[in-house]
Amino acid sequence: MPYTISPFFRSPWTDLTGGMISHQLHGRCATREMDMMDCLEAYGLDRGMRKCKDLIEEFKECHTLTLQFKRFYAMRAERERQIAEGKLKGECRYVTPKIDSF
Repeated sequence: MPYTISPFFRSPWTDLTGGMISHQLHGRCATREMDMMDCLEAYGLDRGMRKCKDLIEEFKECHTLTLQFKRFYAMRAERERQIAEGKLKGECRYVTPKIDSF
C-alpha cells in the first residue's frame, strides 16, 4: 500500500478530525477494520504497514470487493463464451441456481 493516512503536521485539530472516516457503523467490515487498527496501534504506523499487511489487505478487500467483482466478471465472460460457442441455448442461457444448490 503506497499511501498512508497520517498527517504531515499533528495538532489537536488533526486529532479531532482524524477518526471521521470509519466503518464501525457498517456491519460488514467493522470487525476487520478493528483488527487492522488494533494491529497498527500495537506496532505503530511505520512497522505496522509491514507487520499488519495481511490485515490491511483483508480490510481493503472487504471495503472495495475487488476480488468478488473479478470473480463475477470471470463467470459472466465464461457464460458469454459458452453462449457464443452454442453450448447454452434458449432458456438454458440465463438459468438461476436452484434454491438448495449450495
